[in-house]
Amino acid sequence: MTTPPKLERIHHVAYRCRDAKETVDWYERVMGMRYTTAFAEDKVPSTGEDDPYMHVFLDCGGGNVLAFFELPNQPEMGRDPNTPAWVQHIAFEVADVPALLAAKAHLEAQGIDVLGPTYHGVFRSIYFFDPNGHRLELACNIGTAEQYAELAELAPTMLEEWSATKRAPRHAAWLHQDPDADRPA
Repeated sequence: MTTPPKLERIHHVAYRCRDAKETVDWYERVMGMRYTTAFAEDKVPSTGEDDPYMHVFLDCGGGNVLAFFELPNQPEMGRDPNTPAWVQHIAFEVADVPALLAAKAHLEAQGIDVLGPTYHGVFRSIYFFDPNGHRLELACNIGTAEQYAELAELAPTMLEEWSATKRAPRHAAWLHQDPDADRPA
């Protein structure tokens, strides 16, 4: 019997972009990421295909790297038409609610439409799109150790119930009851 690999962390996550320079500039200016590396090839190393690309890497902090491919010889990029726009996204963590609100103000000052903050029980988040149409989320944790422990304990039961019914289990309904919902802003 073999054992699964011992993963250390995500090395990088890669997405497609329309324009590598525009994407790097946007992520540096808007998200404060540091551009670290570029690979460019005319042939794909893993397949040998002739398909020139620019592969750029941005440091997101905490040892996390976000990468993009510009593929000029491929058809125009799009998204899966069968998946709602809100599903596929990249979520980044910020320190706390004040940092989240400051980020929202910064994004809006850049002319970016921002949705939220949205309450998720153990975190709050905002949502917006990058210039490539990728949905991004900034989230800050607000849960207690007891809440995270309860969610971890409920996770197997909730998954089993979902698998059997394809209906939202109500075991953690408290996640959707925002205590600040009735408070004036």
